[in-house]
Amino acid sequence: MSVETQGELLGMQAAGEAVAVTLRKMREYAKAGMSTKELDEYGYEILRSYGANPAPQKDYNFPGYTCISVNNEVCHGIPSEKTILQEGDLVNIDVSAELNGFYGDNGSSFILGEDRQNLQPLVDASQEILNLAISKVRSRMKIADLGGFIEREAKKRGFRVVKNICGHGIGRKLHENPREIPCYRDRFNRERFRKNTVIALETFISTRARYVYEAEDGWTLKTNDNSFVAQHEHTLIIKDGEPVVLTSANGV
Repeated sequence: MSVETQGELLGMQAAGEAVAVTLRKMREYAKAGMSTKELDEYGYEILRSYGANPAPQKDYNFPGYTCISVNNEVCHGIPSEKTILQEGDLVNIDVSAELNGFYGDNGSSFILGEDRQNLQPLVDASQEILNLAISKVRSRMKIADLGGFIEREAKKRGFRVVKNICGHGIGRKLHENPREIPCYRDRFNRERFRKNTVIALETFISTRARYVYEAEDGWTLKTNDNSFVAQHEHTLIIKDGEPVVLTSANGV
């Protein structure tokens, strides 16, 4: 989507705020002993207070309101009464929603309580690299160049990037053009970012794995070598200078 009018800007800002506040409050609410289903239902109540519709459910019939992934699950985790959060878990929450025809999308990985698996450096790297990437992205920049930057920053910190999940365009739908904004330099991707277009920029930073695989539930993406992946995501409007971050209210 290209934001061309004040009405479109206000619509995207409202959708961004709804998902960002929901993500922040879900992070604050999460605690050991809670099921991911309970956390998901809490998030839904916040989205509903905004009049927003959970995008995964609306667009793809996802069996949950938000995506909650734990430890070696990377993304698209299905909230469940059987999945009980534990002290030290690596948790990823991804909240996306539609509000009055506009979409917002954001995500965040965090350690629940005490860092018993020594994963805080991974989480910090994902967040730091996303913030650096946001400061770099500009209109006319090659998508491949941004991906190369993200991968180099991961390597500097002793980590890798996941190659088969990526960011994407967003606006009037959850997934729009550009369809792929990878975390590595894809030499076959010749697209450039365009001014006023909206993207969901994501980092997928890994301890080892370069690829993720679909679990038996048909939704959850996981590593197959017990490695861990941290993800952070913001919705942005591309500009000639630094982009407009629509999901900054999530606090990360």
